[in-house]
This record gives sequence, C-alpha cells and structure tokens, in this order.
Amino acid sequence: MRSLMLAALLVASAALAQSTPAPTFTPVPYLSAAPVRTFKEPGWVIDPAKTYRAILKTTKGDVTLELYARRAPKAVNSFVFLALNHFYDGTRFHRVVEGFMAQGGDPLSADAAQKAKWGTGGPGYGFFVELDPGLTFNSAGVLGMARSQSYFSQGSQFFITLAPADFLNGEYTVFGKVVAGQDVLAKLTRTATSGQGGETPIQGAEPDRIQSVQILVSQ
Repeated sequence: MRSLMLAALLVASAALAQSTPAPTFTPVPYLSAAPVRTFKEPGWVIDPAKTYRAILKTTKGDVTLELYARRAPKAVNSFVFLALNHFYDGTRFHRVVEGFMAQGGDPLSADAAQKAKWGTGGPGYGFFVELDPGLTFNSAGVLGMARSQSYFSQGSQFFITLAPADFLNGEYTVFGKVVAGQDVLAKLTRTATSGQGGETPIQGAEPDRIQSVQILVSQ
C-alpha cells in the first residue's frame, strides 16, 4: 500500500511539474542612453521578490546569469543598477585564470591606455559583503563580488568561477550563477596562469570584452 501511495505521489508531482509554465522574462528598460561610469551610490532598482537574470554579451558569446535578489539584494541591486546605466559596456574580462575564475567589471578596463591600472577601478562607491552560508563557491559557474582587503570595498567588479573554489567561502559574496553559456567562459582568453608562486601574466594575452549587459525580470 505504501509503495502504491508513493507511486501516486510521484505521478502527481510529475504532472504538476509539467503543468507549471516556465517563467517568462522581459527586458528591464535601460536608465541611460550611453555608459555612465561614476556614481555616488546606486539607486535602488530591484524588487527582491522578483526573479532577475543578466545576459552578458561578450566577444566570445552570451553568458546568462541568474541573480540571487532575495539572498544578496545589495550586490544584485548594484549590479543591475550599473548594467542599466551601460556601465559594463566595453569593459574587459581583465583577469582570467585557468582553473580558477574570470574577473571583470572594472570601468578602467574599457580604456587600453589605463591597462596598468586594470583591476583597481570601481563605480565611485562601495558596500559591505553579504555572506549567506547556504551560498558557496562549490562549483564552476558561481557569480561572486570581487573586493580588496576591506569587507566594505565591493563595487562593480565581479567574477565567475571556472572550477570549484571552496577557499572563497565565507569571504566573498555569492550573488548568482551561470544558467547558460558556461561553454563561452571556457573560450575566454586566459590572461594568467597560477601556481605555487601565485599568478603569472600571460604575455600578449588580449582580454575579451563585455559588449553589453541586458537585465531581464520575471514576476
């Protein structure tokens, strides 16, 4: 009898899953017509009760990210706010390390003349980390906020893991994950190798660009 009841429950659950429509995402209108690179603070533009995605259109293809608006609202709001102001357009994945992560979001990386400073730029503001113990860097495709030594130094820079990086857990904000385009990340130009002595730049490596970021929302 118990096995029959379990089978019935499984059938009912499968039928419910099939009858539940996939969420419909619509584009969020941009807030500016051209890139704006400096702000005193981010405007509040998200509703944490809604579901957001971001499509990174890169020179190697598109990467779609699901954003954790409920669990890391400050990070998601900042990222969405900047994207809606075309902040990321033309910036580069300035730091891509095989077996580790791909980092981008520095406004200085849009300017080849400032290459020596790539990795140091930001949007003009910072905010504190959001450490949800249920969100970890336990796989490839995890989206995190980059920062300097200070826990209050998060701004515009972000990274996407290319492999599990558990040593980052409890130190960096997780605010999303890749839902499509992990193969595109695999194609990004590597800018450094890593070893026991740290990271070694790859001479002549030309970082790939983020052409634009489109934000989508679902109710």
